[in-house]
Amino acid sequence: MMRLDSQEADAPLFGDDDDDAPTRQKKSEIKHPLATFFHLFFRTSAILVYLLCEILSSSFIVCMVTIILLLSCDFWTVKNVSGRLMVGLRWWNQVDEDGQSHWVFESRPATSRKVPTNSESQIFWLGLVVCPVLWVIFVFSTLFSFKFKWLAVVIMGVALQWANLYGYVRCKVGGKTNLRSVATNHLGSQFFKRAMAKQGP
Repeated sequence: MMRLDSQEADAPLFGDDDDDAPTRQKKSEIKHPLATFFHLFFRTSAILVYLLCEILSSSFIVCMVTIILLLSCDFWTVKNVSGRLMVGLRWWNQVDEDGQSHWVFESRPATSRKVPTNSESQIFWLGLVVCPVLWVIFVFSTLFSFKFKWLAVVIMGVALQWANLYGYVRCKVGGKTNLRSVATNHLGSQFFKRAMAKQGP
């Protein structure tokens, strides 16, 4: 039995319960360079190893294990560290005393003293969106080139990276918000704006 929950920081996010340091930061400043580096390092490394595997090693097993390790490290890092530090979002699963599984999608309150910078936010979402799309392309290229031995690896890349993307989008738009409704409302508002613009003087 599963239930989806959405809340605003019942438990403190990284840094929310620290000392009251000055919180006004430059919008272009990167406050967490280490988290930003590893947010991109593992996922880009997995892609590079996949693309250059024939040059780096003649052993398929070595390349496969390396890619899986990099994808696993990326999944843990993005889910548990960089999301909370860079954009103030986190998601996880917990099991209550009755054995029910709860998916929790959480975002830092707008009134929080810890405000993400624009630079970190852009880097976070760019890396979070682009890399899963590349793994989807790899799935189709694997099928069309008949390299079926790589199929399990690229599917794992899709599964792990799209899981993080889905989780953080749910955090961003609200845990109880239907993503299809969000897309429909956005398209509807754009259509309405264009219609009003055409009717203007």
